[in-house]
Amino acid sequence: MKTRAFSTPTVITHDPRWAAVRARNKEADGQFVYSVRSTGVYCRPSCPARLAKPENVSFHRSCAEAETAGFRPCKRCKPNSLTAHKGHAEKIESACRILEASESLPTLETLAQQVGLSASHFHRLFKQSMGLTPAEYARRQREERLRQHLRRSGSITDAIFDAGYASNSRFYERADAVLGMKAQNYRKGGAETEIRFAVGQCSLGAILVAQSERGICAISLGDDPDALLRSLQNDFPRATLVGGDRKFEQWMAKIVGFVEAPHLGL
Repeated sequence: MKTRAFSTPTVITHDPRWAAVRARNKEADGQFVYSVRSTGVYCRPSCPARLAKPENVSFHRSCAEAETAGFRPCKRCKPNSLTAHKGHAEKIESACRILEASESLPTLETLAQQVGLSASHFHRLFKQSMGLTPAEYARRQREERLRQHLRRSGSITDAIFDAGYASNSRFYERADAVLGMKAQNYRKGGAETEIRFAVGQCSLGAILVAQSERGICAISLGDDPDALLRSLQNDFPRATLVGGDRKFEQWMAKIVGFVEAPHLGL
């Protein structure tokens, strides 16, 4: 199976990081840097220099990554002068582990206290780092539990309550967004469902995105793209899997951009 490279101007212009660069968005500073092959320098998103051509641009998660790739810091915006907040990443990771282990959502104040931050500061840092609020992250964890329970619970209703939903209606309000298909089709391994997919690369490794006509049904990360495809086949053995076309790869570019810079949103 072939993987696709995300280096064409079309893909760059669909990446949300490119929109941040075009807008010279100061809020994106510290989330990523971008390099320009024609000049050999890398810049922060808000750099006031003339906008580079997209075919010359690459994105990097950090200054160190850009310098390892052979680029030097821009003397105008001085991207390597950004001050990192030590310990913040560890606090956010600790909060994620707490949310993953919690059967019910702790209050923002309680969660912030557990990681040693004020509620407002913690909420801002969490959203900046994860691209989600703590409540949204907790909801995504509940959705993942639901997927797991659907594959092994005695009934759909059992799976819904075992995952932590207070009622059936709360789940069915978001069924398409959570599963990308009807719950009964998901439970039957994607029966009667056509799923389009594409595989690419990001800084975290291989990434697979799959979508049915009702919504996204899988976003997977791993070291081996073939393993990601096998996992998709195992999860949906009764679905019709269709390799991604060019239009679908534009969705892939947006997903990759979100993985690289969650602060910019999706």
